[in-house]
Amino acid sequence: MNLRRTLIRKRARAGGASDADARARVRADEDAQSSPRRTEVTLGSAFRAFWRYPSPWMISGVLVTVLACRVATGDWRVDDAYAPVILILLFPLLEWLIHVFVLHWRPRKVAGVVLDTLLAKKHREHHVDPRQVPLVFIPWKALVWVIVGYNAAALIAFPRLGQALTFMVTVAVAGLVYEWTHYLIHSDYRPRSRAYKAVWRNHRLHHYKNEHYWFTVTTTASADRLLGTYPDPATVETSPTAKNLHGVG
Repeated sequence: MNLRRTLIRKRARAGGASDADARARVRADEDAQSSPRRTEVTLGSAFRAFWRYPSPWMISGVLVTVLACRVATGDWRVDDAYAPVILILLFPLLEWLIHVFVLHWRPRKVAGVVLDTLLAKKHREHHVDPRQVPLVFIPWKALVWVIVGYNAAALIAFPRLGQALTFMVTVAVAGLVYEWTHYLIHSDYRPRSRAYKAVWRNHRLHHYKNEHYWFTVTTTASADRLLGTYPDPATVETSPTAKNLHGVG
């Protein structure tokens, strides 16, 4: 098998690789992603393991709190739904922007001071070893500030408390969905449905094929396709820095 892969890569470098050869390279890369250490787990066991980490509990605590406040506040109106609907529609784009400009932040030195963030540092560590489960989740220290920040912004930005609370509920749900999806992709649970397999493959290509593409996590072929980061994997070279973002590690 290793000899076959080597021959395929040599033909590709010589410029004589056919489409079939290119796709064979992608399949070989995907096979390599499924480490022998992986063991079959059920969705239920993955779900139970998910709750061993702090961020799901933190986000769930916020969700329960703001949902209870929303019910107690009452004053239900149609315009409560405007911001949540817009957020859901824009979520793939927001996810792309955060991934590219926040998580893939390149450390910069300004006036002798290195500008870096906890989120970017932890994300670089996540790329080094995508199977390190604690690094899959949003760092709790950063999450505290995220929670405080977006809830404070919502309370200031919306004219009614009911509107703000509805938006805060939606953000908490979106955050929980993101954490669960990201965790499941990196767990030993194998895709069953066609939709989840597409999301699983998209994110694993980002980690194991080329970190400059496939930035969305909870969706596939959405913001990536819109912003030109959803190429045919057969046309993309395997990046030497996929596990060492920016070569700074």
